[in-house]
Amino acid sequence: MEFDTSSITRCSKEYEKIYQQWFTLADSDGDGRLTGGDAIKFFAMSNLPRQDLKQVWAIADSKRLGFLGLREFIAAMQLVSLAQAGHPVSSDLLNAEGLLSYTVLTIRTILIMAVGFENLQPPSLEDLDLLQTKKKHMPKSEPEQNGNPAVQSSDTAKWFSSSTSVKKVSLTSVTSMVDGLKKLYIQKLKPLEATYRFNDFASPLLTNSDFDAKPMVMLLGQYSTGKTTFIKHLLRTSYPGAHIGPEPTTDRFVVVMNGPDERSIPGNTIAVQANMPFSGLTTFGTAFLSKFECSQMPHPLLEHITFVDTPGVISGEKQQTQRSYDFTGVTSWFASKCDLILLLFDPHKLDISDEFKRVIASLQGHDDKIRVVLNKADQVDTQQLMRVYGALMWSLGKVLNTPEVVHVYIGSFNDKPINKAAAGLVGKELFEKEQDDLLTDLKDIPKKACDRRINEFVKRARAVKIHSYIISHLKKEMPAMMGKAKTQQKLIDNLEDQFVKVQKVHRLPAGDFPNVEHFKEVLSSYNIDKFEKLKPKLIQSVDDMLGYDIPELLKNFRNPYD
Repeated sequence: MEFDTSSITRCSKEYEKIYQQWFTLADSDGDGRLTGGDAIKFFAMSNLPRQDLKQVWAIADSKRLGFLGLREFIAAMQLVSLAQAGHPVSSDLLNAEGLLSYTVLTIRTILIMAVGFENLQPPSLEDLDLLQTKKKHMPKSEPEQNGNPAVQSSDTAKWFSSSTSVKKVSLTSVTSMVDGLKKLYIQKLKPLEATYRFNDFASPLLTNSDFDAKPMVMLLGQYSTGKTTFIKHLLRTSYPGAHIGPEPTTDRFVVVMNGPDERSIPGNTIAVQANMPFSGLTTFGTAFLSKFECSQMPHPLLEHITFVDTPGVISGEKQQTQRSYDFTGVTSWFASKCDLILLLFDPHKLDISDEFKRVIASLQGHDDKIRVVLNKADQVDTQQLMRVYGALMWSLGKVLNTPEVVHVYIGSFNDKPINKAAAGLVGKELFEKEQDDLLTDLKDIPKKACDRRINEFVKRARAVKIHSYIISHLKKEMPAMMGKAKTQQKLIDNLEDQFVKVQKVHRLPAGDFPNVEHFKEVLSSYNIDKFEKLKPKLIQSVDDMLGYDIPELLKNFRNPYD
């Protein structure tokens, strides 16, 4: 299984300059983002059928952000050139063997390979001269090379530091799905979170960097199951701070992400950087931050996916004494941020320790993100592999609290060739198919990142609503004058019963309620009488957001040719 990370063919400097000029013409508001309305007007000059232009947009905006940056625009123009030359425009172009469609630049390489020529000329556009004449005297706006101009980013960042600036922004004026979510969060969800202290009980308040972060993949497993090797295999190279060995070599959480040069950044430093989505980790203290670091390196794959390498889960007495921080809490925090969670096992480490059980239990609510990988499967023969697979399924069945059978990917994810002596021809074919399936999962992450962000946002909004109902209910149960301390203790002791009352009154799903024991632990440090009563206007505002604003946002940034 390999990601193609070779250097990507770009268009010539001459054509790139032309495309930049066209992009400036098409971008009516000069913000570096070509939205649906502008695209329809500009693409219409190609005189292509609407169905072809629909496919052009779908392929160029493969991440479904609702706009095209400069690079996506160039890819779209090249697709238009293909269509005008009589070549079919379809999503099959994304499936060229040996190439990965996680970046628009890669799409361009696929197009070049698919049609068999390298210098794809710009398309023919009718009335382009007329449009250039109209805009000749207008101020020029030079878009950023990455398609996301710094101006737009800094404007949305101000929303999180000013309580008034975002109120002046209407939902129809935002130019991307993510910016729309930022606005809805600050205007409608954040006030409810702050009122009922959701950040203390569940998750810290979101920041600008939380919305702009790249998709993340976290790897969990016992030591020496191949987590670090798995990342190196995908990158085809090592990364700063990577250590591999049969002993527990990774003793810290390592975030592997894109950067201008190769370097390791200490946890305390990375946690206070405003442009990084890790500020919430400060709640776990210096003991954790000293075991956390960021490994940066320039790499095409890391431009679109960030990997989280974790310490090997340990067993025995060490799991009670060696950790100086809340390991389960940290993994739970990362699980809420990640798009995919890989649980790695190898044929010789199938036992699930108490710590691993707690870690898997902390992933509750993120079942759709979990994938199980049986790594190093070529170390045993076919008969042994069948027994190992059965033992793993039995172990997982006792830990994963779900009636569905979890899918297990079987393979050997490293740079060495498959051990044919042990695996045999059948095993080799099986491993290749399983690796292809897992590769497909990983390929889809960037394309589904925007959908995942919306999904997590809606999930968070519902959790905040339930939290607000619980807190306001407990406040209502407190006496006006005497016996407050006694009543509070009684409420905490019988918190599960209180959850049932809230569930029945507001007709809420039982599975959406928070963990009772964790809620008790946090609640015991608060004076319930100081909490706010139920504020229907704040609840209604979130209901309107879920029922109207988010569907409207999805409608505004869908394919403009739908």
